[in-house]
Amino acid sequence: MKYRIFISSVQREFAKERRSIADYIRRDALFGKFFDVFIFEETPAANVPAQKVYLEEAANCDVYLGLIGAKYGNEDDKGVSPTEREYDAAARASRHILVFLKGGNLVSREDKEAAFLRKVESERVRRSFRTIRDLRETLAVSLVRFLEEQGKIQSVPFDMSVAGDARIHDLSVKKMRDFVRTAREVRGFRLPVNVPAKDLLKHLNLIRTDGGITNAAILLFGKNPQRFFINSEVKCAQFYGVRVEKPMADHQIYQGDVFELADQATRFVMTHISNWVGTRGEGDSVIVPTRHELPYDAVKEAIVNAICHRDYTSHQSVQVMLFADRLEVWNAGRLPKGLTVADLKKAHASLPPNELLALPMYLKGAIEKTGTGTEDMVKQCRNWGLGDPEFTDGPDFRIVIRRRTDVSPQMSVPSSVPANVPANVPANGEAAAFLSLVREHPGRGTAFYATKLGKARRTIKRYVAMLAGLVEFRGGTKSGGYYLRVKG
Repeated sequence: MKYRIFISSVQREFAKERRSIADYIRRDALFGKFFDVFIFEETPAANVPAQKVYLEEAANCDVYLGLIGAKYGNEDDKGVSPTEREYDAAARASRHILVFLKGGNLVSREDKEAAFLRKVESERVRRSFRTIRDLRETLAVSLVRFLEEQGKIQSVPFDMSVAGDARIHDLSVKKMRDFVRTAREVRGFRLPVNVPAKDLLKHLNLIRTDGGITNAAILLFGKNPQRFFINSEVKCAQFYGVRVEKPMADHQIYQGDVFELADQATRFVMTHISNWVGTRGEGDSVIVPTRHELPYDAVKEAIVNAICHRDYTSHQSVQVMLFADRLEVWNAGRLPKGLTVADLKKAHASLPPNELLALPMYLKGAIEKTGTGTEDMVKQCRNWGLGDPEFTDGPDFRIVIRRRTDVSPQMSVPSSVPANVPANVPANGEAAAFLSLVREHPGRGTAFYATKLGKARRTIKRYVAMLAGLVEFRGGTKSGGYYLRVKG
């Protein structure tokens, strides 16, 4: 017996999509084996009410596939469209429901269609699509998951799958050497810096016995990861107000490996928020104290979380949006089974969906493998006098960090800052951020600060040279670290 798919939508609005989906499923080697498709326009003429036919099909199908667009459709004598009737019938019968939204949240919809969408979103997870190709590919992922849940097929997780025709020459030896160097300093990684690339990949389970390179290897160390995964990018936008609307203050699309993406997106946020600058009389060191409007570690954790834990089979990119009152970080993905948003604010198990990505990111210091990252975000925001981060699971995973509304986005350096602050230590610049980090995390080595700030080691050493007299190195070459000099 094949599983029955019922396609529900406003027929005229989605005529091309309905036909394309039906043809795609029937002709696909895998889906054609497991699924039959019902679309109403193929129903032969019969002496029965049309409503009776489509409602029975919706109630008796195995998979309800709903398409929501701009139009609500024709209404019956009670003001309800066939599409909403079909959805209700499938929901009452506890059918497997898949809903796809055309155009995302930026499309103007009829009032009743918008109300129908709100009802669906309160009960189900829906996915967005722009083109028929998007719809087919997103649907394919959902149908594969359905078959996996039914025990009909088993598939390898995305990060463990082979990246097409990728080979070891598609990876950067320099990136791998830099990774090992940092991992040795930050986590005590035991492999030598000059370890052969293939041996490192084997150690991290990133290469198959036949030489096939995993998707995770490309995302971590690829020379050009977007050649294989165009959606592995981060879109950053700054808005003047509190809604998504044009014109935007700034908009950037970042590409690169997962470490580069995290650094670039974090830098985007930190350079677009305010930075409080005090005086030398405040604090116990010779440095002018500074404090960003949002805690750096919380911002970095939110972005790294999205990049590491996202669903890479989705066409949606990670989105970082800075509004006048909040920072939002979105990724296509869901929390693992057994984990709720409430769990994220307390100690919880570490259940990374992309384990082959998570381990190297942990080794390089980008994430904590023990599941404490989101809990630390909560503590950092509270220490900053901010509200708790807000976590939303479904249809995407979202993290919201509220900004302080009493801080002007155009905050400038106060006139009270002494004139004898060295000219090469800008009060609100990157060297000042390094100094703040040394204050918060004293005694760490060059690699730690380079990772935190998304800079090269040589840049950190340049900061140290610039700040002679303010920062000092204490301890042995391998075990020592940087500290702020105290007054006197």
